Amino acid sequence: MPHHVPDRPPVHALLADGTTVCIRSVVAGDHDRLEGLYEEMSPENLRLRFFAASHRSAHLAADRACAPARSGYRALLAEAQGRVVGLAEYDTGDEKDAAEVSIAVADGLHHRGVGTLLVEHLVSAARAEGIRAFEADALSENHAVLKLFADLGLRTTRRFEGPEVRCTIALDQSDTYLTAVEERGRAADVASLEPLLRPKVVAVIGAGRKPGSVGRAILHQLHAGGYTGRLFAVNPAAHAILGVPSYSSVGALPRTPDLAVLAVPAAAIPDTAEECGKAGVRALLVVTAGLHADQAQALLAACRSYGMRLVGPNCLGISNADPELSLDATFAAGHPRPGTAGVAVQSGGVGIALLDGLSRLGIGVSSFASLGDKFDVSGNDMLQWWESDGRTGLALLHLESFGNPRAFSRTARRVTRRMPLLTVDAGRTDAGRRAAASHTAAAATSTMTRGALFTQAGITATRSIGELLETAALLHSQPLPAGSRVAIITNAGGAGVLAADACAEAGLSLPTPTPALIDDLLAVLPDGAAVGNPVDATAAVTEEQLTDCLDRIMRYGGVDAVLVALVPTAVAAATGDDLVRALTRAPGRRAKPIVAVRLEQGLTVELLPAAEDATIPSYAEPQAAARALAHAAHRAAWLARPAGIVPDLDGVETERARTVVETYLAAHPDGGWLDPRTCADLLACYGIPQIPWAWAETEDDAVLAADRLRGFDGRVVMKAHWPGLVHKSRQHAVHLDLRGDSQVRAAYRDLETRFAGQMTGVVLQPLAARGTELFAGVVQDEVFGPLVLFGLGGTATEVLADHAARLAPLTDHDVHDLITSPRCAPLLFGAHGNGPVDLGELEQLLLRLSRMAADLPQLAETDFNPVLATPGGVTVLDARIRLAPCRPQDPYLRRLR
Repeated sequence: MPHHVPDRPPVHALLADGTTVCIRSVVAGDHDRLEGLYEEMSPENLRLRFFAASHRSAHLAADRACAPARSGYRALLAEAQGRVVGLAEYDTGDEKDAAEVSIAVADGLHHRGVGTLLVEHLVSAARAEGIRAFEADALSENHAVLKLFADLGLRTTRRFEGPEVRCTIALDQSDTYLTAVEERGRAADVASLEPLLRPKVVAVIGAGRKPGSVGRAILHQLHAGGYTGRLFAVNPAAHAILGVPSYSSVGALPRTPDLAVLAVPAAAIPDTAEECGKAGVRALLVVTAGLHADQAQALLAACRSYGMRLVGPNCLGISNADPELSLDATFAAGHPRPGTAGVAVQSGGVGIALLDGLSRLGIGVSSFASLGDKFDVSGNDMLQWWESDGRTGLALLHLESFGNPRAFSRTARRVTRRMPLLTVDAGRTDAGRRAAASHTAAAATSTMTRGALFTQAGITATRSIGELLETAALLHSQPLPAGSRVAIITNAGGAGVLAADACAEAGLSLPTPTPALIDDLLAVLPDGAAVGNPVDATAAVTEEQLTDCLDRIMRYGGVDAVLVALVPTAVAAATGDDLVRALTRAPGRRAKPIVAVRLEQGLTVELLPAAEDATIPSYAEPQAAARALAHAAHRAAWLARPAGIVPDLDGVETERARTVVETYLAAHPDGGWLDPRTCADLLACYGIPQIPWAWAETEDDAVLAADRLRGFDGRVVMKAHWPGLVHKSRQHAVHLDLRGDSQVRAAYRDLETRFAGQMTGVVLQPLAARGTELFAGVVQDEVFGPLVLFGLGGTATEVLADHAARLAPLTDHDVHDLITSPRCAPLLFGAHGNGPVDLGELEQLLLRLSRMAADLPQLAETDFNPVLATPGGVTVLDARIRLAPCRPQDPYLRRLR
């Protein structure tokens, strides 16, 4: 029988219509309500559920669900505002890896996703128990349940037996299933955000009669901004505020608000939220700050109990600049202009800065959300809204934390293929810090982890608000470059040199023009022009000449973007030439991105109006222009590469590996570092190659082991072992190049003497051949999940910290990036004439390490150091694994925070 898994805590999740239900395990006290669920069903639904319309079946079903917990059986219910609206069960019976499943949904709640949501949670629970398939019998006329099974995204087979259908549902975790779950989640999420971002009725609670209060400021913004829906204030001391009708309570309003804005003191938030829920409000915006833990808990409990989505607390507000709505529920100074940029931030101050910067650039906003303390609505919610709103074409995020990074990553990967997604990499607290230890947990910094998330999801990560706006200006106004080749044109040699340095430092290339292009440019430029890259058109260049020069370079196939660096000169002023105008009217300018650098420009970046309602970004510094171009080139490269796949691996024994882990943790409840034999067992489950080795606990055993292991030259290595030993070399716990029995005995006695009371034994290995020493490891981040690190190994890993990182599970593209990103990568491809290492085996090692980390959440830390890479293969010379108790959590399961 499958092992018993403790009940999961209750979670809240969204139905297809955006309403909220609680999913939890059935307890004995639910008996009467479960019986009522069946008793309220129509005879027809009872017949479809039990194959007979008998109310006796209802009592028996409630008895079964509420019986004492037993191995192999699980029952989950869905409840909304205290009413049971659905039940799903599975029972393995005498089977080991298959279970019978059944579903019941309350009358009147069909086609809202109750059954599907329950089954998704049941699938997650069953997988954790090792169940591989669900089986179910249904009447062939029960189209609703047959469609539910067919639409899950899981492999389903049907076998017809007279009027009944036998359905078998394989519970394999696949991208097809995750995609189906995501799509259902996206639709439900967007529906739940409608009352928040497209409310027909808004009430501001806490708007004061006198100027100075936040609530009054938000009411003013809504009223003055032209909100097209119904607007009310709630203040028992006023009949009207700013011309907006005011009522004594939410219950006294003539219409139930879709959205209530709470700007009352923190102490009043819980009761006000409860009042809103009872009145039928669908969404809350809480701008109040300073809630203590009990107040915060009560606020969120009210939102979950009554199915209200929540933005905040401690936030600036939200807006939807759609002219048909004109919702501005913020206390920012101005109103965002309508446009295509979606903006979500945690910090209100950052939100004001971004809105101001976008306004200055003339970039309009589709919707804006200041998420504040992010109790509920998150950046992931906003991404799904922008993906579906039909208006957003550019997304800007400033997030200081991630609630579910793996779900965010899958959403972002999908969204960023449709629109640029820019963020500020905030919280880089470990930037520039080199790893002080060789083990993986110390090598993995928060900067590295966030960088892996952004890189794999195709997110454009900038380092400041200014850089974010500089890049947004380019992506908003110009096409993406086909590559990273840039041509520089200038009317001042010094400006060209600065631009060239900036491009090189940003990772862009400056190709040398061909002889044909040189002749072409010299024919249109003034005497004395230097036609290289940069092209120095000299101070004598006229507007017409610069236009012709730019036209020819834009048509040249050897560059992907053009940077024009201009300085004002008396020559151009005397002739009336406007060199900037040459940029804005150049023929064919939209075929490739073009950016301007004007050193005298007062603003860091601005958009220059051009022909055909186009704009050209103009920067005050060449570094800003180069950074923006580099970000655009990286995005183009990411889009050009097909989405990666997680390859299938042969020889993986996941269930055996889980047994190894469970056995160890049963004996060591607090976890710890595995002994060499257990560690080798775990690696063998995933086909990870290790150098031959032997374990010895006495001097004589060490000699016998050395005799069996001696390589072609008879030399062996001896390593001391005790639990928790991290740095063998630093502790001088390794003897190399041992020849003959006498040296083996002397080495053992030395280790036994120096580490008396600590050493539990020694590991012996043949002396490895020469090769490149690498490092591969995993650390389980409690927020981000498993992070795979790779780079230069051996003792140098502590000093150089030459590591790259990607979040597991790794795709084929992720593995390629891991191998090519570290500075040591040229060594792997045959630098210095040593020949390339076996790259295929190296990829397999990283994929198998990733699979092990993804399968085993208890795997807290793994170190392979060194990994020996040669042209003939890849072998782990030293492996260390630390396990820790961990309750498995499905990161893709639909649930609210």
